[in-house]
Amino acid sequence: MFSSKYWARRGLSLDSAVPEELLGGLTQNKAIKSEDKKSGKEPGKGDATESSKTAVVFSLKNEVGGLVKALRLFQEKHVNMLHIESRRSRRRSSEVEIFVDCECGKTEFNELIQLLKSQTTIVTLNPPESIWTEEEGMFQRGFKDNVYRQRRKYFVDVAMGYKYWPAHSQGRVHGRRNENLGCCLPGALQTLPDPCLPRVPENFPLLTKHCGYREDNVPQLEDVSMFLKERSGFTVRPVAGYLSPRDFLAGLAYRVFHCTQYVRHGSDPLYTPEPDTCHELLGHVPLLADPKFAQFSQEIGLASLGASDEDVQKLATCYFFTIEFGLCKQEGQLRAYGAGLLSSIGELKHALSDKACVKAFDPKTTCLQECLITTFQDAYFVSESFEEAKEKMRDFAKSITRPFSVYFNPYTQSIEILKDTRSIENVVQDLRSDLNTVCDALNKMNQYLGI
Repeated sequence: MFSSKYWARRGLSLDSAVPEELLGGLTQNKAIKSEDKKSGKEPGKGDATESSKTAVVFSLKNEVGGLVKALRLFQEKHVNMLHIESRRSRRRSSEVEIFVDCECGKTEFNELIQLLKSQTTIVTLNPPESIWTEEEGMFQRGFKDNVYRQRRKYFVDVAMGYKYWPAHSQGRVHGRRNENLGCCLPGALQTLPDPCLPRVPENFPLLTKHCGYREDNVPQLEDVSMFLKERSGFTVRPVAGYLSPRDFLAGLAYRVFHCTQYVRHGSDPLYTPEPDTCHELLGHVPLLADPKFAQFSQEIGLASLGASDEDVQKLATCYFFTIEFGLCKQEGQLRAYGAGLLSSIGELKHALSDKACVKAFDPKTTCLQECLITTFQDAYFVSESFEEAKEKMRDFAKSITRPFSVYFNPYTQSIEILKDTRSIENVVQDLRSDLNTVCDALNKMNQYLGI
């Protein structure tokens, strides 16, 4: 799942959305504390290394995958994260500040701080618990809503336990709140037909018929996945939290879209700082139902396989400013096709207004643009047509340095590495078969028309 406010699309904002491996054994620690309390033993007594509760606030640049990299340091040093919050930096508008409440020994904490200093800017150590309040800019409004947090935890468990086979019942989730999608859907259906490419709103009647797109219902991912499979060959897979850019793009290469299931908090149904199911269902699914859009997404994913971290970062940024926030022209009119715009009426109107900074799409320069996750983008990128955007991305993908090329085999649904004449010959044979089919169809058309 990458997101509209996305790539941070996927840092971590709620404890319940943090993968268990990054939490570093939080559940185990709680169990140990409970046993110590029952036995009258003070927590940490008798251990070789005494653990204590501490906290750190650090800031990092608002860029793709930055938060995930920072949190990995906690895992490497076996520091247990108990609580995470984030807010926009008050010192630099291009940065975000992360508060982490953690538990570890003094030695581990000192080693962690040294690593953090090499990748982030340390703001303060052991801040008071009241350093941030909800009014000061809580990243997710539902953070202190215990019922909402438990619901988020439920979706994490569903995603972590998901298995592709058997197909039925694995992706079905019942009892989700419908009111927030009910707030978003009417506005989207009313707003989208005019500023978006025609093929996007044209898919909504099909989604209503086959997937249950209604104001009083949140569609099931299993139904959506089956629908997309028939339309474009894509499937959706529930995901517990944010993925790294490399993992997310690799999924696209296999025509798999990692999708969130939780719904934004009811206190602000028209906006979410992180990707939720409203964003996925109203933004990405209508796009992925179109074979040309689906192919564009897959090609970006294929280009990421075997690429360096630097090139993956560039591809992720290009994805952000095309598939998420892309603009193009049609019949001289500016149109939107990015999922982040389609699922955010406010930003859609802003991007198409005179107030927005709109630049020509060129992957070589677009990949250097900063991706913002808490505000409207500083710049949007427009192509003369959607096909032009695809061609430019194909040319950019060719500039990525790797000793091989890749090919997606639609019959086996696997990736084949093209690095020798034999592997290339197999692809040529498939192409020859397809060309023979096309030639046969043309000959029959000529005979039927009497040409």
